[in-house]
Amino acid sequence: MYRKQKRITVIGGGSWPTALVKILSEKQNIKITWWLRSAEDVKYLKDFKHNPKYLSSVQFDLTKIVPTDDLAFAINQSKIIILGVPSAFLFNVLNDLHPSSFDGKRIISAIKGVIPETMEIVGEYVQSKFKVKERSIAVISGPCHAEEVALEKLSYLTISSRRLPLRKVLMELFACRYIKVRG
Repeated sequence: MYRKQKRITVIGGGSWPTALVKILSEKQNIKITWWLRSAEDVKYLKDFKHNPKYLSSVQFDLTKIVPTDDLAFAINQSKIIILGVPSAFLFNVLNDLHPSSFDGKRIISAIKGVIPETMEIVGEYVQSKFKVKERSIAVISGPCHAEEVALEKLSYLTISSRRLPLRKVLMELFACRYIKVRG
C-alpha cells in the first residue's frame, strides 16, 4: 500500500470517469481532483455527494474527492492525469492549455476513438500537442462498463504502457475488491 498520499486528477464528468473516480476512491491514502465541465454539476456533487447526470446511485466520500470546474487547477493538483472526456470533445477541452501544463505528468487515456480535429488517438495527440513523452502515457480500458462498476460487479480492467513502473502503479491504483487489473 501507499505510504504517501497519492494525488490523481480525473478529467471528465460522464459515466466512465464517474466509474473510475468510484474505483479510485476505494483506496486509502488518495486524493482525487475531479474536473467536471459545469459549475452547476460541481456544486451538485459537493451538495449531494453524487454525479447529477451519470451513475447517480454512486455516493462519493468528499474527504477523498475535490470536485472542480477549473481545468488548470485540476491538472496542477496531480502528477497522474486521467483523461475521460469523450474523444469528440477532448480537443476543445484541452485546447487553451499550454504544453507546459503537462510537464512531468503521467497522462492516462480512458478514452476510445480518435480526436476528430487531428485524426489522432489520444496518446498521439498529447504527444504532438503537449510534448508528453511516450513513456509518460498509458491507456486504461475495459472490458468492464461504467454501470457494472456502479453496481460493484466483479470485472477487470486492462492497463497498457510502455513503462512497467507506470503500469504497475496504475494496476495497484485501480485494483479493488470488485475490479481485477491486468497489464
